[in-house]
Amino acid sequence: MRFNILGPLEVVGSEGTVALGGVVQRSTLGYLLLHPNKVVATSRIVGALWGDEAPVTSRKMVQNAISGIRRMLAEHEGPDGRPRLDTANPGYMLHIDPQAVDSVRFRMLATRGRAELTAGLPEAASATLSEALGLWRDSVLVDLAEAGIRWPAFAQLDRERMAVYEDWATAELELGRHFELASELDRVAAAVPTRERLCRHLMLALYRCGRQSEALAVYRRTRRELVEVHGLDPSQELQSLERSILNQEPRLLGRQPQLV
Repeated sequence: MRFNILGPLEVVGSEGTVALGGVVQRSTLGYLLLHPNKVVATSRIVGALWGDEAPVTSRKMVQNAISGIRRMLAEHEGPDGRPRLDTANPGYMLHIDPQAVDSVRFRMLATRGRAELTAGLPEAASATLSEALGLWRDSVLVDLAEAGIRWPAFAQLDRERMAVYEDWATAELELGRHFELASELDRVAAAVPTRERLCRHLMLALYRCGRQSEALAVYRRTRRELVEVHGLDPSQELQSLERSILNQEPRLLGRQPQLV
């Protein structure tokens, strides 16, 4: 079985997508998938689902959800009996192959891709990081978010996704693919204009495409957003990049695409 949380909650068995029940059952499973192979107290599940406004019947509702999840798992378990959901004081433990969860695979690929990047293997890093990003179908557990769920893990995984995207862009720039990269980076950076590393990548891509004035305009936009949102000037690294672009330093050109 595969458990996907990088998008709407999805369980895929040998015969296709598995029915998951109502919002309480889906939310309970989603929370357990964020903590695989760990004991999760019933009180934590109740708090995650309802916060300080838990109904009197909340524990019973969680118990019913657990029963539904167990039935679903039993119908699709493999020959080794996995996955399974056990009662474990003071709550429950979802026993599962970690790699059956897409968020775990994403993090493993991210680690491997960064190691390849550090080792000076941008081609391999780009492919690995692209595979990691390809696991995302939408925002984390977007169906639960639409139902009002707001867990810190959502924001954490979103931050990791952006960091992996930036690492992928680093690899692409090292490979001289700035012409292909510039438009996409512009779109992504416009959505998160205070993210300095993304700004740096976009500035470099534009400059290497011969679009110096646009690269400098991106810097000014980022500086304005940083001042207005955070009351901060850009980092020294970003300021240094602006000066280097103004001075047209040859080192900024990097690897150029091969002409066919």
